[in-house]
Amino acid sequence: MPSEDKQDLDNQGRNMAAKNAFYAQSGGVTAVINASAAGVIETARKHEGKIGKVYAGRNGIIGALTEDLIDTGQDSATAISGLRHTPSGAFGSCRYKLKSLEQNRREYERLIEVFKAHDIGFFFYNGGGDSADTCLKVSQLSGTLGYPIQAIHVPKTVDNDLPITDCCPGFGSVAKYIAVSTLEASFDVASMSATSTKVFVLEVMGRHAGWIAAAGGLASSPDREIPIVILFPEINFNKEKFLAKVDSYVKKFGYCSVVVSEGVKGDDGKFLSDQGIRDAFGHAQLGGVAPVVANIVREGLGLKYHWGVADYLQRAARHIASKTDVEQAYAMGQAAVEFAVQGHNSVMPTIERISSTPYEWKVGMAQLSDVANVEKMMPEDFIAEDGFGITEKCREYLAPLIGGEDYPPYKDGLPDYVRLKNVAVAKKLGDFKI
Repeated sequence: MPSEDKQDLDNQGRNMAAKNAFYAQSGGVTAVINASAAGVIETARKHEGKIGKVYAGRNGIIGALTEDLIDTGQDSATAISGLRHTPSGAFGSCRYKLKSLEQNRREYERLIEVFKAHDIGFFFYNGGGDSADTCLKVSQLSGTLGYPIQAIHVPKTVDNDLPITDCCPGFGSVAKYIAVSTLEASFDVASMSATSTKVFVLEVMGRHAGWIAAAGGLASSPDREIPIVILFPEINFNKEKFLAKVDSYVKKFGYCSVVVSEGVKGDDGKFLSDQGIRDAFGHAQLGGVAPVVANIVREGLGLKYHWGVADYLQRAARHIASKTDVEQAYAMGQAAVEFAVQGHNSVMPTIERISSTPYEWKVGMAQLSDVANVEKMMPEDFIAEDGFGITEKCREYLAPLIGGEDYPPYKDGLPDYVRLKNVAVAKKLGDFKI
């Protein structure tokens, strides 16, 4: 056999063995989603024989559809390592959910065109429930359209509502932020309550599940009792009971803090903060429940109040991230690659709790068909009997997740976060309109 032909076959063999990978971030970003990105990229670089280049999608799955790919190989090992302590989405995120193959076949055909053009055989999608659904659909391309692709979902959501996994990367850090903020704000209002503000209302994220709101309950402890009322999405809001609870706390302590989830509903089933606006996924665009609740306090009890909305601050606060959360986020990215090179498809790495005291956990695996479009709500035995607080069982669950500090490096008094080059990969196909 001529040496040129043998070399071509060798090159083909290497190409078959070392398919390129696509990684993208989806949905609301977190303080630690980039730690998962670092886990994916650094682990893939250790598997040169099985994974070639790692391309990132600019702005999530949209980057795949529009062939807007980023060559992560253009960034140094130091820069990629710096992602571990950098918040937000380094490659841009999106809120875009693929429709079914029957509804929009052209999108799937386009994905295959892009994957073929760039020799992509691995698909890592980092996101929450809707992202798991997208990843599941991509994983089915082999059977439906005949293109071999291994799709692994990398879990992420501050809402902590993915099933099967004990907790979700991103949640531990937002929970720590809310617990600390509730504690500090409560100290503030307590000091002013004699002649000024008596009620502080803090609005937190959580559309259907009250995990984040529950974290506010950690601010109070037996040795440091703080009057905190928590409003969960799982419990229909009852104005009379709420006012009675706030009134009793103010009379006993002189003040009260209220942590309210954006997804709280009334007895009519409507969100207290639903303004009729919908996001890209068709979900109600929430926000603004804090002033609604504060006004209820003013009208019902005549008390002076202040309110605040944590909003992006709670999910961007890398400076106070949970060490546990950072470690788990990285581990999920790392495990996703390991699963892929082992031949797995349509799965998601999970966090399995071994014990709470001392806190121990390990990496598990879930089938995407069991994850996609399933929400994990707060268990009934995590919510206090009166519906306004957390139980000891909930505290035991939450406490390890906010454990430890993993401070980023600082420069000139500010966190020294990294910015990647995000060098674009040359396009090989024509334009595609979303």
